[in-house]
Amino acid sequence: MAKVSIAEDQIAAYEKDGVVCLRGAFDPAWIARAAEGVEADIAEPGPLHTIQVTEGEAGFFLTDFCMAQRIEAFRDFVLDSPAGEIAATLMGSAKANFFYDAIWIKEQGTPKRTRWHQDQPYYAVDGRQFCAIWTPLDPVPKETCLELIRGSHHWGRWFQPELTRDSRDLYPENDAFERMPDIEGARSDYDIVAWDMEPGDCIVFQAMVVHGAPGNTSATLRRRALSTFWLGDDATYAERPGRVRPDFIGHGLKPGDPMDSGYFPRVWPSESGLDTCPRFTDPGLRITA
Repeated sequence: MAKVSIAEDQIAAYEKDGVVCLRGAFDPAWIARAAEGVEADIAEPGPLHTIQVTEGEAGFFLTDFCMAQRIEAFRDFVLDSPAGEIAATLMGSAKANFFYDAIWIKEQGTPKRTRWHQDQPYYAVDGRQFCAIWTPLDPVPKETCLELIRGSHHWGRWFQPELTRDSRDLYPENDAFERMPDIEGARSDYDIVAWDMEPGDCIVFQAMVVHGAPGNTSATLRRRALSTFWLGDDATYAERPGRVRPDFIGHGLKPGDPMDSGYFPRVWPSESGLDTCPRFTDPGLRITA
């Protein structure tokens, strides 16, 4: 794993804005390896996949979770690419534990948006050292790039998780979460950022940052993206008012326990024995969505 070079001003920007775009973070071999995994998953999606377009909606929009459990290319990327070190460095954490991976495939002519949301309310994780790395595998113009609201991780607000496919609330019987405001109807009120990106670039953002994504209306460009999610020193297991997605079963953690275990393996600094970790070798490991 090559040493990652991240400047002090990038670390400061991540802390202040909750998001930073890193150029050339992954070399072409890692992008090609992740793309192999994507094509394998498109050909045979996993048990947690969702076709996000409903009947009558145009295009092809596939999401899938936890592919590293069954596809070697994603497992290689998670364990051996610079992703874990990038996450730990920006989070200011002494280590990075792998939480899970996801893909977001919007083929040409798919106008459906990914709705505005925060990641952390979907998951059974508390703590500030929790981030995602969004890695495009195709050239992505700013018009179809992931969009993020700078500084929204400082709002101190938790929004109701909604499902992209049909807008259902994840915790329908709970009113502890706010309804997401109409960001699209008032875009000028928010500090929204996006970038023109090339394969090898990535966006790293804290899990409470509000973000979403336009559709891909390009006639020529695919938009394949891999997200990996990382836990830092202060990440602890939490309970939510309903079933989280993905739902990891059998980890044995109680609310408040550190999420530093074989179930959520420490990837950086690298530990020996990860190739035999039950997270990646037990085909009966239960993860549901």
